[in-house]
Amino acid sequence: MEHYDAIIVGAGISGISAAYHLHRYQPGKRYRIFEKRENLGGTWDLFNYPGVRSDSDMYTFGFNFRHWDDDSSIAEKSKIISYLKATVKEFGIDQNIQYQAEIIKAQWLSESSHWLLSLRSGEQVTSQFLFMCSGYYSYEQAHDAQLEGLDNFKGEVVHPQFWPEDFDYQGKKVVIIGSGATAITMVPAMAEHAEHVTMLQRSPTYMGAKPAVDPKANFLAKWVGRWAARWWFILTNMLIYWYCRTFPERAKATIKQEIKEELGDKYDERHFTPSYNPWDQRVCLCPDGDFFAAMRADKAAIETDTIKSFSENAIELASGKNVDADVIVTATGLKVNFFGGVEVIVDGEPMVANNHYVYKGMMVSGVPNTFMAVGYTNASWTLKVDLTHRYATRMMAYMDKNGHTTCIARAQENMQDTPLIDLSAGYIQRSLDLLPKQAENKPWRLNQNFILDNLSLRFSAVTDEAMEYS
Repeated sequence: MEHYDAIIVGAGISGISAAYHLHRYQPGKRYRIFEKRENLGGTWDLFNYPGVRSDSDMYTFGFNFRHWDDDSSIAEKSKIISYLKATVKEFGIDQNIQYQAEIIKAQWLSESSHWLLSLRSGEQVTSQFLFMCSGYYSYEQAHDAQLEGLDNFKGEVVHPQFWPEDFDYQGKKVVIIGSGATAITMVPAMAEHAEHVTMLQRSPTYMGAKPAVDPKANFLAKWVGRWAARWWFILTNMLIYWYCRTFPERAKATIKQEIKEELGDKYDERHFTPSYNPWDQRVCLCPDGDFFAAMRADKAAIETDTIKSFSENAIELASGKNVDADVIVTATGLKVNFFGGVEVIVDGEPMVANNHYVYKGMMVSGVPNTFMAVGYTNASWTLKVDLTHRYATRMMAYMDKNGHTTCIARAQENMQDTPLIDLSAGYIQRSLDLLPKQAENKPWRLNQNFILDNLSLRFSAVTDEAMEYS
């Protein structure tokens, strides 16, 4: 049976980050990435719907150890995959990836201080450390919105997560059900070829236009360095987030005014007035205002209503209006999947995630030698993931120096529970019972602040009263 110092679950952005940090800061450690798909990239390999692109700027979505090297700050799938492939090749990470290798069970054995990992193929391996980098949603299942009567519709129905190869919607009337980042990405992309695209939403979403090629960032990248462009985005995004949360009414007015200027006489306040404050859910990005351009050209429209029924070729809304459709796209959300669906057992006791707490946003209480990659909800995912993996390698170095084989976060008694992710988005609220918790006090509460995390994860001691080494 093969033994590794570290096993990484998943070869997406998080897994590549973990591998680099092991390569750089723990060069003597033997590691392996197990990826259940045939290719690297995770989300970026899975999604193939029209227009699929980043919804964060690539200067911060890219790694801190290999800066994004393209002028586009908002990038389509092909550029992101090329960037990831170049990264794994540059650091020799590609030699340590095992594809079509799905871990289904992880058993911690205290007597030997290691994990026994079982793969779907029947293979078993052992490892001292486990890096859970499989993302936060199921690749096999999407959220079922239970659209009653959808079977009456005789056209084509497709979910973005399972987009068929070469799906033809040329010249067709398309209705996209949903108003999240995926729907807002798809509307302008499909409008280029469809006869017309309608985004059908129960409630509006905040949207903002940004240039796909940011001149200020590229100026800094050229004359100062790409690190400067990265910090430009970090600081401006933090400022915008702070402003929205501190002055929500002003932020609402600003966002509405910008959309009015984009749409002119096509602006309808019903479609752009969410019931929540900015950044209670993520603000959706429209690069170069592409969504608004499609509406100005009468290639796209929004309907804000609930569905009454489906007919063979239309959707009847609660208002009585019919929306004709040849194709329905159910962009109704993801299904959250903690730890990639891996069954975790600690000394014979199955882990029930909701009974545990998250330590410093990177470990689950009571689960030894395991680091999980969870990004920010108000900034690029990768910013937090890189910090997490640097901290993990610092912990490993401390353990080697002091002769420890095990690290485990111990939750305190009588902590005041709060949800792990402070967003009102539907896919989060539906899944709170499936996720571990955080608490009001440190180190059991996430900062959601890159600068604070930089200080606490890069420069603080790896010892505290909650962390037990043995």
